[in-house]
Amino acid sequence: MSTRDTGPGHTGRDPAPSGIDAVVAAVRSGPRGPGVAAFFDLTALAELRSAPGPRWRGPDRELLETLFEQLRRSGESSAGDVLERGLRAAAGRTPEELTALGERLFKRGWYDRLRPELLRVVQEHIAAGHTVVLTGDAADFQLRPAATALGIPRVLGSRAAVADGRLTGRLEGEVRYGPEKAEAASEFAAAHGVDLTRSYIYSGSAGDLALFSRGGTRVPIAPDPVLAAAAAEYGWAAPAVASRTAPRPADYLRTLLGLFALLGGALYGVLRKSHTRDRRAMADALMKYGTTWPLRVCGIRLRVTGAEHARRPRPAVFLFNHQSQFDVLIVPAVLGGHVTGVGKKELIRHPIFGPLMRFVGVTFIDRSNTDLAKASLAPVVDTLRGGLSVAIAPEGTRSYTAQPGGFKKGAFHMARQAGVPVIPVVIRNAAEVGRRDSMIARPGVVDVAILPPIEIDARDPSALDEKVAEVRQLYLDTLREWPR
Repeated sequence: MSTRDTGPGHTGRDPAPSGIDAVVAAVRSGPRGPGVAAFFDLTALAELRSAPGPRWRGPDRELLETLFEQLRRSGESSAGDVLERGLRAAAGRTPEELTALGERLFKRGWYDRLRPELLRVVQEHIAAGHTVVLTGDAADFQLRPAATALGIPRVLGSRAAVADGRLTGRLEGEVRYGPEKAEAASEFAAAHGVDLTRSYIYSGSAGDLALFSRGGTRVPIAPDPVLAAAAAEYGWAAPAVASRTAPRPADYLRTLLGLFALLGGALYGVLRKSHTRDRRAMADALMKYGTTWPLRVCGIRLRVTGAEHARRPRPAVFLFNHQSQFDVLIVPAVLGGHVTGVGKKELIRHPIFGPLMRFVGVTFIDRSNTDLAKASLAPVVDTLRGGLSVAIAPEGTRSYTAQPGGFKKGAFHMARQAGVPVIPVVIRNAAEVGRRDSMIARPGVVDVAILPPIEIDARDPSALDEKVAEVRQLYLDTLREWPR
């Protein structure tokens, strides 16, 4: 981090222009504790201007279209007018209804526009004990789902006015844009014991120049032309971030060829071992060729650290963080043979994956019913005791960001009852080759770190919650500081 003359009204230190790595290094070497804040504007965290509009359905369609348009205009002076129009349309609704709309907007409309490079920076600030805040001219209910997914505890957005438990259709105060946002940040800093001159501000909008003037470290992210000109004038480094682009025609073709490679590889594997009449040997060959062939055709390369932990001890419960549909190829390709898995019951009816997963012995669970899910996991304990390893996503579903979701205890119960260890399989970049809800493959490198086995103490089931939290923290630490 360097100190340089930043022009009238601007003081503080700025990272040298060496990309996100330099920003991360600056945070690590800088001041720590809650007296330092990190303000991440939505324009820095997400690329929304070019986001395609989803096809909303149902009675809320027009309201969702308006609110999504407001998000796409984040950082522009016109965003406030669109927000006010949306709030007028939402008059009479409850705050809970608005919260649900915000979740729907995020999960259906823009979770995949979040920049993975900025998640790294967010995690560094959290690890440094900083007060981390998501800001924006959007309403709090629009910002909060992303903040929750990223682990950001506070939001500072525009506020919808509420009276008698219902929205009035107006704003509480002004749209938090430009000087209004800067003033809100100053008030927040005063209320929380934050020193703005030692804090960090990330934004891509010239509307935040007023806020930049109050902070210590300014980091423009994908800046608009006016902010880019100011950054050049004052020497603020703008680290490069990748564009969130739509799939190309070649990606669709590659995906189609990958599907044929999956089916061909699976069939080849079964036929190659059919002479043994050993179902397990055929299942292992199915997974070997049915995963490596499509990954190769799709241009997806795996870079594995700690591969020795995939081979022993066996059997074990392999835990993998789940973000991409392509994890079902990545995990068996990394672990090799003599492993099966656990999947949601809806996949039984899938015309392709259903038969393949049944053949390799996957156990299907009903996630909508906790009691049935627990009961369906009981046979997995027998599978483990019989010597076959199991791979399972402890989150229970795919996460919306590279930040792992909360871990459920089912996999840990299974390991404890079977007397086998859990082995964390940490996956990085999977969403860059296949987004959460997309079957379209993009070429790229996926990093996988297989960590040492962890024993689950069968004598003390009451300590399981602590063990689950400890293991999840291993994932966060590994993603933050990747092993070499």
